Amino acid sequence: MQKVVFNPHYLTYFDIAAAQYWRDTALPYEETLKFLNGDIFVKKASLEYNGSAYFDESLTICLRCERIGNSSMLFKGSILRNSLELVAGEIVYVFADPVQRISKPIPSELKALITRFEAGEEITHLRIGAWSELRDDALGLRQDVFVREQGVPLDMEEDEFDSQCVHFVLFNALNLPIATARLIEPKDTSSKGQSRVGRMAVRKDLRGSHWGKRVLAAVEEFARKRGDTTLSLHAQLQAKEFYSKQGYVPVGETFEEAGIEHIEMQKML
Repeated sequence: MQKVVFNPHYLTYFDIAAAQYWRDTALPYEETLKFLNGDIFVKKASLEYNGSAYFDESLTICLRCERIGNSSMLFKGSILRNSLELVAGEIVYVFADPVQRISKPIPSELKALITRFEAGEEITHLRIGAWSELRDDALGLRQDVFVREQGVPLDMEEDEFDSQCVHFVLFNALNLPIATARLIEPKDTSSKGQSRVGRMAVRKDLRGSHWGKRVLAAVEEFARKRGDTTLSLHAQLQAKEFYSKQGYVPVGETFEEAGIEHIEMQKML
């Protein structure tokens, strides 16, 4: 046995990287293509082998858009072991009618977004405001995540705190809400400077990038500027590691909230 990666598998690695590319541009793939009335197909794929990856090795997969034409996009990729390039690849994608599968011009919105993304420019925008301003976008996203995905009762999702909170909603280039959170300031004067983060939610198809981290950082910056010294939150156990990486530490024992195991976590600002 050669004990090396089967050559066609490298195309699968690039395909996985392409899926992550869409998440990093904050574009939910299926909804975006439906919005743009098109689909994307592989026209051509080529690989150049410089070395072999072995079983159980850790690899880095890189992918970038090299050129955008009228109806096609050229992506170049690299698969590396540390800094050694094992495989170089080129993939040509064609934007096409989703039914007839005939090529059509790439929408200007998509061209502009990818161009900005590749240039390292901002591709999302954050809105901060009251519940009266952001309710529809924030609540719609929260219901998708907490009610439909996690089974939280609908009548528990919107509560009396919403009208008292500062809300944060992150939008992508197509103005779709992709992440949200709220900041509660306790009315108890003895708890002055201690605020609570709640209702953190990120679209399921865009997790695995940094959008949750982006919203949480905005919440912390807002709290710090208004003089808060401590932030607390009720973290679902499956999200505990995420908050730990952002500097939050567990406080007390686990408890159940809306039928889901949680733990309180805090961060000093």
